[in-house]
Amino acid sequence: MKEKALALFLLALVLFTLPLELFSWGGRSLWGIPAAYLYLFLAWSLVILLAYRLYRKP
Repeated sequence: MKEKALALFLLALVLFTLPLELFSWGGRSLWGIPAAYLYLFLAWSLVILLAYRLYRKP
């Protein structure tokens, strides 16, 4: 379990470090939502979903 928690932490670290490059994209958007905001929301959702699956009790 500790290995999975560490892997989740490292994944989150990588996912939330990448948006620094996205802010240099300028005005790009998908469906009217800026790409940086969309990426952050999706990455955040993925980390929460994986944490839920990791720590839920059967």
